[in-house]
Amino acid sequence: QLQLVESGGGLVQAGGSLRLSCVASGRPYSSYGLGWFRQAPGKTRELVAAISWFNDSTYYVDSAKGRFTISRDNAKNTLYLEMNNLNSEDTAVYYCAAAVPRDIRPTVHIAGYEFWGQGTQVTVSS
Repeated sequence: QLQLVESGGGLVQAGGSLRLSCVASGRPYSSYGLGWFRQAPGKTRELVAAISWFNDSTYYVDSAKGRFTISRDNAKNTLYLEMNNLNSEDTAVYYCAAAVPRDIRPTVHIAGYEFWGQGTQVTVSS
């Protein structure tokens, strides 16, 4: 079983930055596809960014492109999400997740993710 714990959320002003971290325990991180999701009140959970287990190739939802960066440090069993130029629409609970990969590409479908963290709140004030 893989356990995931997020940290780094908080309150930030519009235009500011945050760096989320997700530490894994229980199993080595390196063979999992990883992703960051978010869920705003009244909305469905959506994928924000994903990173491949194989070659660190990445995927971003359109609203995150150019502002967010996903990265992983397998030696530290840690996943990161660097978020810049935040706006009020980024306000949500952010979750990290791990997928047993089906191929070398980032896992982009929520159904592919088997392990989830408890979430960390990000609030952007305007």
